[in-house]
Amino acid sequence: APSGRSAALRARMEERLLGARFRYINQQLYTSTGQEAAQLFQSDPEAFEIYHRGFTQQVGRWPENPVHRIVRYLRRRPASLVVADFGCGDCKIASSVKNKVHSFDLVPLSPLVTVCDMAKVPLAAESVDVAVFCLALMGTNLQEILEEANRVLKQGGTLMVAEVASRFEDIRAFMNAMGQLGFKSVSKDLSSAFFHLLEFAKTGPPRRRPAPGL
Repeated sequence: APSGRSAALRARMEERLLGARFRYINQQLYTSTGQEAAQLFQSDPEAFEIYHRGFTQQVGRWPENPVHRIVRYLRRRPASLVVADFGCGDCKIASSVKNKVHSFDLVPLSPLVTVCDMAKVPLAAESVDVAVFCLALMGTNLQEILEEANRVLKQGGTLMVAEVASRFEDIRAFMNAMGQLGFKSVSKDLSSAFFHLLEFAKTGPPRRRPAPGL
C-alpha cells in the first residue's frame, strides 16, 4: 500500500536526518571544551537527546557494547570500591553494579546523574577507587578532564578507558601522554575493530606540563 511505503520512506528519512544531526553534534563535542558543550546542550536540550539516540544506535550495531565489558570488570572486583563514571549517559554502570557509583554528565538522562563539568566534579581528592570513561573522551580540554580523574582517584586507583578505535591516531603517543598525567598502563585490549579498552593505575599526580598525544 502507498501509505505503508510512504511511512517506511519517512522513517528512513528521519533516521538519516537523525544520523546527520548526531554526526554534527558529535563533531561539535570533539572540537569544544566541556563548558562549551554544556552550553550547547543547555541552549538546545533536544540536541543531547538526539546525540544520545544516535550514539545508542551506533553502538547497538557493534558486536559488543564496551559498557558491558566495564560492568563485567567491576563485578569481578569488590563491591566496596567507589566508582566515578565520567560522561555516564544513561547510567548503565550505576544501575548494573552494587558499588557506590558517582555518575557525571552534562545532561541528566537519569535521576542518578550529577550534572557538572567533567573538569570540575564535586568529589574530594583521592576519594574513589575506579574512574571510568566509557566512550566519553571528548572535547578540547581533555588534559584538564584527565587531571581531574587523577585528582579524585586514590593512589594506585584504577582508570578504565573504553574509546572508539578510530579516535586513536597514535596509541603510543596517547599512552605516553597518560604517563605524563600520572597513569601507568596495566592492560590494553585492542582486539576489537570498534573500540579499545585500556586499564591504567594512578602512580602519582600529573606532571605540570602539556601532555601532547591525547
